[in-house]
Amino acid sequence: MVFVKVQKSRAYFSRYQVKYRRRREGKTDYRQRKRLCAQDKNKYQSPKYRLIVRFTNRFVICQIAYSLVDGDRILCHASSSELSRYGLSVGLKNYAAAYCTGLLCARRMLQKVGLDDIYEGNTEVDAEVVSTEYDKKTYYVEEVDDDKKPFRALLDVGCRPTTTGCRVFGALKGAADGGLDVPHSEKRFPGYDRDAKEYDADMHRERIFGGHVSEYMEYLEEEDNQKYQEHFASFIAADVEADGLEELYESVHEKIREDPSPTAKKDFSPDKGFKRKAKLTIDERKARVQAKKDAKNAELEADDEE
Repeated sequence: MVFVKVQKSRAYFSRYQVKYRRRREGKTDYRQRKRLCAQDKNKYQSPKYRLIVRFTNRFVICQIAYSLVDGDRILCHASSSELSRYGLSVGLKNYAAAYCTGLLCARRMLQKVGLDDIYEGNTEVDAEVVSTEYDKKTYYVEEVDDDKKPFRALLDVGCRPTTTGCRVFGALKGAADGGLDVPHSEKRFPGYDRDAKEYDADMHRERIFGGHVSEYMEYLEEEDNQKYQEHFASFIAADVEADGLEELYESVHEKIREDPSPTAKKDFSPDKGFKRKAKLTIDERKARVQAKKDAKNAELEADDEE
């Protein structure tokens, strides 16, 4: 038997320190979080706001949050499940829905802090990156007010890979068009060519209005109608056609700007008439088992007689 050197000794394991729980679960990137939350000392504990974007199996969630020692505080929350109020009930996780959710979160946040009239954002969706130089600083809004600066929030993508054309940047663009000051560039938007270093804003605009979805719907309807019926069953049930997607998203954007306020919470009243079944005693359980045995034996005897 050859000699094998022990690389990890008892001294190694006695000093081993496990990583944070949320790092072990793959939920939090602490290197990223530290840079998003740590504030300059000369800013005297003024909070650093984050635009949090997350995707579930069915919905997009956008939040504005800041961190304290004992945990995060959520200032504003918007989910694509709310878009049914504005006329969009299907396709609640695609790029266009992410844009709508980001827009809703931005308008709701600015309404809450009283900046919605000053910073209306980009009402004409052209997918261009807007920035303004003011007092030797760059703000990602069309115009900066002298009295009230825009509300700045930094994009928090969590553990999601930031690939070009990712839906996270759809929510970012929606928030930026909604009037939030979110630092960004066009390098990760759909339509950016890394080799040529050119940005096609028309391609990005097409994504914002669901052009890629309508194109695929038309393709499937012609090539494989059965798959179209299965894949877009919810679209068909909601009477949403490929030709009308752009108009639908335009109307959703308008309705969000008209009333971004959240719905009133419903009072929860539990059903007090519900009662748990009483636990069976040991004798009752034995009798129940014996009754099942007797029924099975009688069934077997009847089969034998036949």
